[in-house]
Amino acid sequence: MSNLGERLKELRHIRGITQRDLARDLGVAPATIAQYETGKRMPDVTTLDTLAGYFNVTVDYLIGRSDYPHLPDTSKIDGALEADPELLEFWNQLKKREDLQLLARQVKDIAPEDIRKIIRVIKAIEDEEEREDG
Repeated sequence: MSNLGERLKELRHIRGITQRDLARDLGVAPATIAQYETGKRMPDVTTLDTLAGYFNVTVDYLIGRSDYPHLPDTSKIDGALEADPELLEFWNQLKKREDLQLLARQVKDIAPEDIRKIIRVIKAIEDEEEREDG
């Protein structure tokens, strides 16, 4: 995984802006952006959030915790589960987990009833693991 400096530099290049442009847009000194990119300085939490918003990526992507720059669109799964409050509540907990965000990226061609089946299987596995651990 990349570090913050590499990601920041890559995102700047994709957007076609310089360190000076980014610094101006964020209201910081150009040297601050250079220090972020070289790893000599880490932004505070508020600045990380501002950078993530600026580039429309997640903070996890910026700091190298995830290789997915954007959160997946979970609306299709949410819609498929809205008639089953128990499954919807379970999914709302699951969708925060990076290991299951891939599922949300893959459901675009899956019928709602199949989505419900998949979530039920995942819930059964999770419930079984809880019983074994607890």
